[in-house]
Amino acid sequence: MTSVAVLRAGPLLTVQDLGRPGLAHLGVPPSGAADRAALELGNALVGNAPGAAGLEATLVGPTLRFDGGALVAVTGADAGARLDERPLPPGVARVGELLELGPCRGGVRAYVSIRGGVAAESVLGSRSHDQLTGLGPPPLRDGDVLPLGLVTDCHEPLQHEPARRDELVTDCYLRVVPGPRDDWFAPAALEALTRTTWRVSPASNRIGTRLEGPPLERTRQDELLSEGVVTGAIQVPPGGRPILLGPDHPTTGGYPVLAVVVADDLSRAGQLAPGATVQFSIVTSVPIGV
Repeated sequence: MTSVAVLRAGPLLTVQDLGRPGLAHLGVPPSGAADRAALELGNALVGNAPGAAGLEATLVGPTLRFDGGALVAVTGADAGARLDERPLPPGVARVGELLELGPCRGGVRAYVSIRGGVAAESVLGSRSHDQLTGLGPPPLRDGDVLPLGLVTDCHEPLQHEPARRDELVTDCYLRVVPGPRDDWFAPAALEALTRTTWRVSPASNRIGTRLEGPPLERTRQDELLSEGVVTGAIQVPPGGRPILLGPDHPTTGGYPVLAVVVADDLSRAGQLAPGATVQFSIVTSVPIGV
């Protein structure tokens, strides 16, 4: 088994691994799986290293054919996966040749992990497609064929069904750390951020999730010199409606950042679908994104 053919790609199917951290000084976004926990779980289930490349499907999953029996797992959003016309439950690995995914439920992204990993060309140390810069393999189309890595490089697959992840739901809570530019806002802005139930705009992608709700009041309307930003930063443009930065975010930005989502919650943020709602709660002294 050396390759996988894309019979039907769906609206957005990309190769993703754990991205390109540490290159922000060169203007390179971190990229990588929007739901990192889902990709790492899928890799464990098929015996890959945590950073092996898999496929990230958005909104609707693909139909894939393997040129021999492949050990496959589907994680993240529930896309009703079927392997050789039999249901493949989330978080279970099984051998098969034809994998079919449908619309994503309980999240916006499903991940396909294949024993050996996807061996697409690496760019700057990663096989991830970056929606902002175009780095990495382009989004996949019907008829594309991808090489797979060597199974000799794999370890023993996870032998038991893992404990259930926190349920992916259409409404979620994310923890944030205030700042670094909360002094650009009215004193009540942080309270407004946490008491509002925000709705995810359809104009959202891997670069940023736009949130619909009442505008957050800024006390300063002058220009902020561009400064470094991280995944999970909540930028507030002059209109007052926040943007939650995703893995393909620009490495610098000129909008003030009111708060930053903690690192442990970024995978949940990566599953926010258009129309979903999200609420924020304030914490202190925890890791944030890259």
